[in-house]
Amino acid sequence: MTPAPPVTLYTRADCPLCDEARALLDALAATLGFTIEAVDIDADPELRSRYNYAVPVIAVGSEEVARAPIRPAALEGSLRERYR
Repeated sequence: MTPAPPVTLYTRADCPLCDEARALLDALAATLGFTIEAVDIDADPELRSRYNYAVPVIAVGSEEVARAPIRPAALEGSLRERYR
């Protein structure tokens, strides 16, 4: 059995929306059992170009599941489908 991919949080320093998204993901991870990989977009020019005005962005594997503004109920539903 292949383990479920981590949830990737594309983020940046000093981003209040990113901090809120991380807190939400931490709470959901405790219930659903996934791991979180935080990626600072400012450390990678390609990611900064792709997500500069969109962070926070949340992905599972290669699929983007949410971007700012994060809707908590929609994110939870999406992650519950993937991590039952």
